[in-house]
Amino acid sequence: MKKEYNYNFTKKFKLANLISIFFVLTSLILIIFKGLNFGIDFKGGTLIELRVESNNIKINDIRSAFSNMDLGDLNVKEFGKKGDYLIKFEKKEFNKVVNIKSIKEIVVNKLGVDVNFRRIENVGPKVSAELLNSGLIAICLALGAMLFYIWIRFEWQFSLGSILAIFHDVLITIGIFSILSLEVNLSIVAAVLTIVGYSMNDTVVIYDRIRENLSKYSSSTIDDVSNTSINETLSRTIITSVTTLLALGSIYVLGGQILKGFSLAMIIGVIIGTYSSIFVASPILKYLRVSYKSIAKEEKN
Repeated sequence: MKKEYNYNFTKKFKLANLISIFFVLTSLILIIFKGLNFGIDFKGGTLIELRVESNNIKINDIRSAFSNMDLGDLNVKEFGKKGDYLIKFEKKEFNKVVNIKSIKEIVVNKLGVDVNFRRIENVGPKVSAELLNSGLIAICLALGAMLFYIWIRFEWQFSLGSILAIFHDVLITIGIFSILSLEVNLSIVAAVLTIVGYSMNDTVVIYDRIRENLSKYSSSTIDDVSNTSINETLSRTIITSVTTLLALGSIYVLGGQILKGFSLAMIIGVIIGTYSSIFVASPILKYLRVSYKSIAKEEKN
């Protein structure tokens, strides 16, 4: 087989795999011992988005107005444009109904200005537990469906490689959210499911070309076939990733606070997914000694 590829990716496989193993293990340790910063969707509690019609009110004034109400763990941050704030609190006694009217009256009296409660969300512990379980089940079902599809579409070696690449992408993305203490809510679950689909699509494109070239260059090694296949699909991979990142970057910058978590998770997932389809999924075929003979033998059986 004539070496027509422009860049020898095989030489970087070992180093890339060591880096991947380090980040995966680090992510697992962070998730197990540090945990995730679950949002109200999963922990339960109340979220209030309010607007203060005054430029003299500071974030410390808002925090002080809420802190004396015995609302439990309180988090106050600026939200959107000046004068908009996001208040989250996890009420310790969920059997007591949160009286929003009373809270608003106390806040108005404390601040001495008009306050507009623009959005109110209240999630109880039972609902939050069900949402968390549903999110985990959705991710597991998506992974199972992908495994089944690849197993039918290709041989078992390809199936194993694609699933390991997906686990790699999901674990590192969640690990980044853990180390940065970014909030994990239902939109992040949606982002993870989207990352699963994106990563799988990217991997399948390369795998399809590898399988095609294995038959075309039956006497070549898996290293040469992988290099050629990756280079042949590289322009498509880069163009797809860059255009996706441009759209996600626009959402992150212009989409407002609500979409920042989702768009950030997607940006991380797209970058890691593009990397893993080349440096995680492809080397696994080499380690499993995939060749034209092994593929032909399985097809014959």
